Amino acid sequence: MQVITGNTQVFGILADPIHHVKTPQRINSYFEAEGFDGVMVPIHVKADGLQAAVSGLRAMHNLAGCVVTVPHKTAMVALCDEVTADARLVGAVNVVHRTTTGKLIGTILDGEGFVAGLRQAGIEPAGRSAYLAGAGGAASAIAFALARAGVSRLTVANRTSEKVHQLFARIHSVAPHLELLVGTDDPSGHDLVVNGTSLGLAAEDALPLDVSRLQAHQVVAEIIMQPAETALLKAAQSSGCRVHYGAPMLISQIALMASFMRHAHTKGVDHAS
Repeated sequence: MQVITGNTQVFGILADPIHHVKTPQRINSYFEAEGFDGVMVPIHVKADGLQAAVSGLRAMHNLAGCVVTVPHKTAMVALCDEVTADARLVGAVNVVHRTTTGKLIGTILDGEGFVAGLRQAGIEPAGRSAYLAGAGGAASAIAFALARAGVSRLTVANRTSEKVHQLFARIHSVAPHLELLVGTDDPSGHDLVVNGTSLGLAAEDALPLDVSRLQAHQVVAEIIMQPAETALLKAAQSSGCRVHYGAPMLISQIALMASFMRHAHTKGVDHAS
């Protein structure tokens, strides 16, 4: 392991729970390969302590940035001083750059990473119909990315349909002609099935959709990385589906995350309200 000194730039990842995160390992390996004197550490922050934690991060002069994950991506938008246009549109932030004056600039890379991961596995979303479980921060980012990637139809299922309608209103601003449908727990009739929720992190979690309706021709994709084999993916394999694991979404983001945290690309950044 590299030697950490008073000159080392510090990066964090904010999450609750924290045990499942894989970003520190990958970012630290990336920094080492780059010869960059930086280290990422996991920071366990619950929702009711997020604002206080972020205030503390502002005061840390050797902190250059952080990654934000479940369940803080949506709340982080309001806690940043500025966010990129994409983060504003999606309504979520998963990477933050801290300027030398303590200003926080946020962006969202989840959707870009997810689609890149699919394509690297030879799964092209363009022209396919997609079913997405969830309408939270990561799911919203994936919905936008799938829309931009040219899916033929997008169905989103969420506990509260109002959140889906709000998401659709924003998607229509970038994909006005895309067919958007509010879904149920039934994923049948789609080519690509995506779990964009955190269901599956814990062994006792409910399934994010009705796995009895999965069809063998479908590709079933996860965003959860730990465990790699979620209950959804196990059920999908039992149904003869091709599965796509959660790790590629992160792997595809590592270089982008590192670059943004070290020096945010401020072009197209909006002031937070």
